[in-house]
Amino acid sequence: MPEGCHMFAAWRLSAAPRDGKTVRPPLDDRRPALIAMETSRWRAPLACCRPRALVLHALFWALVALRVFGAALLAEDKLAAVKAAVSPCWLLEDFVVTGECSQCDDFQTKTQSACSQTGYVEKVNCTKSSRDDYKSCRSAVTEEHRFWKFEAAALSATALLAILVVLRQRRLDRLASEKVRRQIESI
Repeated sequence: MPEGCHMFAAWRLSAAPRDGKTVRPPLDDRRPALIAMETSRWRAPLACCRPRALVLHALFWALVALRVFGAALLAEDKLAAVKAAVSPCWLLEDFVVTGECSQCDDFQTKTQSACSQTGYVEKVNCTKSSRDDYKSCRSAVTEEHRFWKFEAAALSATALLAILVVLRQRRLDRLASEKVRRQIESI
């Protein structure tokens, strides 16, 4: 039990009735006991603030940080080495688009990783290495269809919300006129 609770319990025992009547101390006598009870309940345990505990906490979190950041740095080094070996030429050097953006067929979807992103690819020629490669692209026709679908959805939502606003305003006007009518009738 916190320190303040002991003081409060001690007061309760000392204030027990001796002759059958309850004796209450004045408000000023009770207040310090209640304040001590409330403040002691929220105190942090002092064991975690000792120097040895603080050093152990700092050491633990330093090891955790070293483990996390060390793993991130190692993964970054490995990723850079893998990127240089596997990355397509158009990521590392300038390129020229030699074939227009077209939809992938079933064979290309299964064999080329560029098709998996958007379903469309374009043929590019890297200038330094003179390598032909495929790059994922976005179809202008598909983007136009998406744009008009978005516009239709936005217009529909606007119309629906406008109708809801008009209906709500009519309802509120009706309620206000009924309230005024009731007030006039009560006069």
